[in-house]
Amino acid sequence: MTIETDFPYSQHTLNNGIKLVHRYTNSPVAHCGIMINAGTRDETKKENGIAHFIEHCIFKGTKHRKAFHILNRIDGVGGELNAYTTKEETCIYASFLNRYQERVLELFADIVFNSTFPEKEIEKEKVVVLDEINSYKDSPAEQIFDDFEQLIFDNHSLGSLILGKPKCVKSFHSDDIKTFIDKNYATNLMTIACVGAIDFDLWVRLCEKFFANVDKKISNRHRKPPKQYSPKTKVEQKDTYQAHAIMGSVAYDYNSKYKMTFSLLNNILGGGAMNSYLNMHIREKYGFTYSLESNYTPYSDTGVFTVYAGTNSKYIDKTLELIRKELEFLTAKPLSTKTILQYKQQLKGQLAIQYDSNQNEMLAMCKSVLNHNKIDTLRETYKQIDCITNEDLFQVAQDIFDPKRQSLICYLPK
Repeated sequence: MTIETDFPYSQHTLNNGIKLVHRYTNSPVAHCGIMINAGTRDETKKENGIAHFIEHCIFKGTKHRKAFHILNRIDGVGGELNAYTTKEETCIYASFLNRYQERVLELFADIVFNSTFPEKEIEKEKVVVLDEINSYKDSPAEQIFDDFEQLIFDNHSLGSLILGKPKCVKSFHSDDIKTFIDKNYATNLMTIACVGAIDFDLWVRLCEKFFANVDKKISNRHRKPPKQYSPKTKVEQKDTYQAHAIMGSVAYDYNSKYKMTFSLLNNILGGGAMNSYLNMHIREKYGFTYSLESNYTPYSDTGVFTVYAGTNSKYIDKTLELIRKELEFLTAKPLSTKTILQYKQQLKGQLAIQYDSNQNEMLAMCKSVLNHNKIDTLRETYKQIDCITNEDLFQVAQDIFDPKRQSLICYLPK
């Protein structure tokens, strides 16, 4: 068990390989989550959508509880129980009053390791997920991001839809779910995180009470990396009022030494702030777009860079031209030291605000330990940002923003 006096996080690993991470806070509300390193990219083509489907079905009954008792266990004392699935992780988490720590950990252990996945409940949940898929199709501004990853990752599982294809979802049965769990839910691929007003040693004892008796299962899984990237273009007509477009390419994975540099560069280009280049030079100057942003999503062995724009169809060509100009500007010459210093301070402030949410911090802790077995404090992250030079940013811009690398997907109104 390791506790560092000048380090706010405490870590421990159970004998079966499950990792624990904790931060003490005086807040009356605690946040706890269990994250499993298994997601959409770990599915076969026939299993597409099963990781997300498990996220739904895991609350539908265990060896000890029916669905009502699971849902009422946390919500019944004023807490909130939730879950999500990504391309690489599945997470179950809860927010609750501190005195219910033991109740939450016991429930997590029960639903993760004792769920029975009754066929009757599975059939009901298929209807729910199919409705979720159909409602998602009504949101082109969301759907286009999945379509873009399908475009750039071609037939690789990273391009698969998290919600899955309707045909696959309709085919799922209890045995399919149990097979996926048996294949992917190894104890060394799990992390439990907590931010709350509970002593670390006591919290570890509670985790041992409910999780230490879980059989040790070690996975040496090696995910198949995507094929070599080549840019592609796709234009579709959709029954929409607006035109929607994404321009972008593959980028750095979350172990890359360039990850923080590109995070800063993306923030300058079109991150969440109103003073980003895209917002100031396109939205504010011309008023062409309501939605305009750039994003960077790192995965374990690759990453995705995107610029999204939603606009009236008569402005879409001009908007794409202006986006290209911003990318070309950042690859033409290094930014000034003064400009970079300003955006470094901005990124630091954004990170501090993000970590001011204990729930956000808990989920970030969980993912960091799951993938890196360590956590960088804000102070350490600030040092990484301070070390970024003009030349570092320029080199990364020339790499990722190269016009020859950019793929494009566009939805045009019929």
